Amino acid sequence: MDQDGAESNFSATGTVTGDRVVVTVTGEVDMSTADAMFRAATVHNATAATLDLRAVTFFDSAAIHALIQLAERYGARLEVHPSFQVRRVLEISGLSSQPWLRD
Repeated sequence: MDQDGAESNFSATGTVTGDRVVVTVTGEVDMSTADAMFRAATVHNATAATLDLRAVTFFDSAAIHALIQLAERYGARLEVHPSFQVRRVLEISGLSSQPWLRD
């Protein structure tokens, strides 16, 4: 599944294996694309999710909100692999110690 947002450099592509959806996100995640990232991660009644954000170049408060919603939905079954930019935003917002954040 590919969710293209308003930004041409954004994509969120999800693949479901068993009960886990793995979403690879590229480009800018902002108020115009955060919902597409959320939708890509909440397909097919998945009960676990992995977000690969290593190719994300911009991450704003709308993206943080979508990420928190995913954390509430999946709990301990969420894994997030951030880019340097995403990790920095999460550090600034006080979310860098969340158990779902991976190296």
